[in-house]
Amino acid sequence: VQLQASGGGLVQAGGSLKLSCAASGRTFGDYEMGWFRQAPGKEREFVAAISRSGIRIYYADSVKGRFTISRDNAKNTVYLQMNNLKPEDTAVYFCAATAREDVTGLKRTYDYNYNYWGQGTLVTVSS
Repeated sequence: VQLQASGGGLVQAGGSLKLSCAASGRTFGDYEMGWFRQAPGKEREFVAAISRSGIRIYYADSVKGRFTISRDNAKNTVYLQMNNLKPEDTAVYFCAATAREDVTGLKRTYDYNYNYWGQGTLVTVSS
């Protein structure tokens, strides 16, 4: 599967952005999907994940209550709605996919369980 992330940009603190990740190739509903981010000088970290059906959803504590992950399997797209953005949310955001059947529960929150990655989209939040 090929992933194309978009929607990043420059926004003031308190503002909102919606990221999209369009998938092409194999059936989108076969994949667990995740969003990760990497800030300058820091390691990549988990942001949010959503199961194939969209029923199971996980968030990093740092984004709970502010970010919402969703997917539209008919449009082969996963979204990340980001509200009340903070300067510490500044990072390159990556979408990721895995078709592995054993990636369930909290395994969805670990980047090494994903084997397909988009190119990343930069989110910059100014104070």
